Amino acid sequence: MAEIEYEGIKVGGSKLLLLIPLLGTLGGGLWGGFEFYKDYMDMKEIIANIDTQAIAARNDVIETKLGEAIDYTRDIKNDLRTDVMAMEDLVDRIELKTEEAVTRVEVRMDTAEDRIKNANAAIEETLEGVRNEMNTLQKDVTASIREIEASGRANEKDVRDTMRATETRLDEKMRLLERDLKEILQEALDNPLANN
Repeated sequence: MAEIEYEGIKVGGSKLLLLIPLLGTLGGGLWGGFEFYKDYMDMKEIIANIDTQAIAARNDVIETKLGEAIDYTRDIKNDLRTDVMAMEDLVDRIELKTEEAVTRVEVRMDTAEDRIKNANAAIEETLEGVRNEMNTLQKDVTASIREIEASGRANEKDVRDTMRATETRLDEKMRLLERDLKEILQEALDNPLANN
């Protein structure tokens, strides 16, 4: 193993491995301390150069503007409150008018429904009367047609019977006429004066 000797102190391999990180840590700590001190000195110089009166004046301007903004915001809030209250009143009036309109429409619809029901009942009643009249008329017309048909058949029979009787009479008269004509012709033929 490797050993290092410095002013009578012997350091062996495992101790040497512990010493190297210890020295690195000490060096890093010293460097960090120096950087911190340098930043501190830079900040001290910046703080010494700060103009507190300019900052105070700027803060006063900001406070004034902030006060004006608060007042303006308060005015806007009050105007909005007034507008919202006016809108609520308007909405309340509209709701009231809407409810009244709905009530009127419902009443009218109920009235219209009653009228429609009454009209339907009247129409049904009228239709029932018309149906009954139509049935009565149909029965009367059917009966009249049957009477006419029966009368027509009876008249037809009477006409046929009359025609047969007339035909029979005519036949009889024709026979009589033919016989009379034959007799007259025979007489005329038998007449002695007719021989000229």
